[in-house]
Amino acid sequence: MTADRAVRAVRAVRDNTVDGLVHDSARRVPDRPAVRYRERTWTYAELDAAVSTGAAVLGERYGLAVGDRVATFAHNSDAYLIAYLACARAGLTHVPVNQNLTGEDLAYILDNSASALVLADPDLAGRIPDRYRVRALRDAPGSFLAELAEPLPFEAGRDPGALAQLLYTSGTTALPKGAMMTHRALVHEYESAIEALDLDGGDRPVHSLPLYHSAQMHVFLLPYLAVGARNTIVDAPVAERIFDLVEAGEANSVFAPPTVWIGLANHPEFATRELDGLRKAYYGASIMPVPVLERLRERLPGLGFYNCFGQSEIGPLATVLGPLEHEGRMDSCGRPVRHVEAKVVDEDGKDVPDGTAGEVVYRSPQLCLGYWDDPVATEKAFRDGWFRSGDLAVRDAQGYFTVVDRVKDVINSGGVLVASRQVEDVLYTHPGVAEAAVVGLPDERWIEAVTAVVVPRGEVTEAELMVHAREKLAHFKAPKRVLFVDSLPRNASGKILKRELRDRFAPPGR
Repeated sequence: MTADRAVRAVRAVRDNTVDGLVHDSARRVPDRPAVRYRERTWTYAELDAAVSTGAAVLGERYGLAVGDRVATFAHNSDAYLIAYLACARAGLTHVPVNQNLTGEDLAYILDNSASALVLADPDLAGRIPDRYRVRALRDAPGSFLAELAEPLPFEAGRDPGALAQLLYTSGTTALPKGAMMTHRALVHEYESAIEALDLDGGDRPVHSLPLYHSAQMHVFLLPYLAVGARNTIVDAPVAERIFDLVEAGEANSVFAPPTVWIGLANHPEFATRELDGLRKAYYGASIMPVPVLERLRERLPGLGFYNCFGQSEIGPLATVLGPLEHEGRMDSCGRPVRHVEAKVVDEDGKDVPDGTAGEVVYRSPQLCLGYWDDPVATEKAFRDGWFRSGDLAVRDAQGYFTVVDRVKDVINSGGVLVASRQVEDVLYTHPGVAEAAVVGLPDERWIEAVTAVVVPRGEVTEAELMVHAREKLAHFKAPKRVLFVDSLPRNASGKILKRELRDRFAPPGR
């Protein structure tokens, strides 16, 4: 099935729901394998039946009512996917929770969402405050997954305007906010993803990033289910596991953030494994250093690379740079997808000319309704019908966008604004740099001193990197300091937590 035919196979988006797309695939290709996880494989008919049974379990056995929030605090698994779809079919609002959270961070999301139930993996359940009702998702007697063994009927009442998920933002610069995503918004985004990313029923994607994160779930797993593809869910993006699946012909499509692609490219087996069967490579969630992308393309010249850009509040896919569009613009994040309108504005919300940096704003049916229980943040984010993304970018005359930085990450050095990404790209051209992040630290002379935080590869000195940067950058953009660390703090989607770096290395009292 071609991507174009796959789009037509998806029923009219405005009349559908998240679980409805899977039901439609079950009608078209009931006996095709839909999802494989470890030793279990579900055909599309079996998956659809399990979703109906799960919806009945949540309502009849667990006593949940339409509109209740159900948090899932778990690792990747088939049970995770079924729980999400069962919530959708039962009219419940799913709340995906980062499985790495503990203490106050975890309690904040559960409290803010007022979740009526938490479905948790047994090894994580002990972190959940006692005041919450918890049921095992899997791997325990009486777990949600075990309940699916006995089929139960369920009549779904489809409401495309109902809340499907509260997608909590990553919290890289502030407390997480729950983006209110309707079925209608998500299904519009699925159609955009199918078309822009050339997702096809004949693809064999492997899903290795956390399913709680919007990119893996909503840009890849659900759209691929909508077109009837054969999906493999794995526990984590382990290089050897991905290499094995590709070599066995069981995976030809992979999504990963730049941090994972960097790890794959640096893996000692990358140069020797038989990876020609990999046809589609998707990256996103954070900026891919151009030198790393060039190395990957040189090693696998037949592999098509897609840059996926966006944020949770828009489903999260907003723009795509396709394989044939990379030449001459590898630092671009592409053009808006089918259901997204984007432009670049100044601080007052006025359009800026092409080639001028400004904030990207969106207008789209993919957008969230606003932030859960936070009218102040909602009003601040939406202005005159447009959503303020917080991303600083430039659009060219052909409509391609290039992200310069997050608005909050731009460095004010001596009164001159410096984009951290440009400095980072220069650092990545040095063979002694494995990873780099550039931040502004308080400084009496410069206001903010351009500071590079580097994970070294081999032996390299601060002086060597500073000379390297000064040879390629204007003097005011070059780092004033280079700090070496063993690793960079990241969230599960691969985004570098620059707020943590600023807090860690800021001068005392600043």
